[in-house]
Amino acid sequence: MKHCIIAAALCLLIAVLLPTALWEYRQSAGTVPASEDAAGPTPGETPAPVTVRADSALTVTLLRGGETAVMTMEEYLPGVVAGEMPAAFAPDALRAQAVAARTYALYRKRTGSAAHPEADVCGDPGCCQAWLDEDALRGRWGEDYERYAEIIASAAADTDGMILCWENEPILACFHASSAGMTESSAALWGTALPYLVSVESPETAQDVPGFVTSVEVSPEELASAVRELAPRADLTGAPERWIGESIPDRGGRVSVIRIGGAALTGAALRDRFGLRSGCFTLSWTGHSFLFTVTGSGHGAGMSQYGANVMARQGSTWQEILAHYYPGTQLVRLR
Repeated sequence: MKHCIIAAALCLLIAVLLPTALWEYRQSAGTVPASEDAAGPTPGETPAPVTVRADSALTVTLLRGGETAVMTMEEYLPGVVAGEMPAAFAPDALRAQAVAARTYALYRKRTGSAAHPEADVCGDPGCCQAWLDEDALRGRWGEDYERYAEIIASAAADTDGMILCWENEPILACFHASSAGMTESSAALWGTALPYLVSVESPETAQDVPGFVTSVEVSPEELASAVRELAPRADLTGAPERWIGESIPDRGGRVSVIRIGGAALTGAALRDRFGLRSGCFTLSWTGHSFLFTVTGSGHGAGMSQYGANVMARQGSTWQEILAHYYPGTQLVRLR
């Protein structure tokens, strides 16, 4: 009788603890690059199929169109990968995107968001991550829908349950479209130094990225109005061609500070004010207007999506891509 009572108690304990085990991480000793983590599949090989997918056990609350919906990670993730990265990208770039997107969603689920406390993530890429449903993807892909949907689903399934961690916690796995040679550090971008969001080299060039270099032309009146809003004491009384002063870039090549009319303005403020695609820009006088020449797209922190595609086409695995853009992190599988 005593043994029966003990056995029954053990069964009850397992039943209580087993669901929470899905949220624990299996972590190897020490901090190692993702490509060397024994918890993940061998670099260059597709992970072996699993009977029960970790993604099917995770849930995410998504805010989209003013409404919230609870779905499994298995349902949510393909819509993010498809919304954030072209389906024609190399398979290992898509797998890297799947891991980054899964990690970001889990990070938000853990930390919450002041912008939408009722949901873990939203479908706005300006706030969280893009997310597209089947109707939107059919409209985007047309006759290629079935083929691309299978490619995206495979990228998610091939990396089932894999996330990036720092000190046992999911990282802020942010990403952007393209960089001009170097990514941006979180310290330079947001004033908060995260050890895995540092400036690293990124290989994409104008040959790899459509619209890699863009331009925005503004009149002297438009620039003067913006500068006076940002720096009321700026002196813009002289000829327009004399307004522009020294431009100081940060390590990532983006404008840290630029002087206009003697006043110091941040590159981030000008990027926001004029809708520039990135903070990597030059400002010049054409003789009748001011011209912003912009390289790259996005805030610049974390993984460059076009850079990941270049790396993948050059032979890098998705593990190596993630280790490069999020240095020092661990790639682990959710149990």
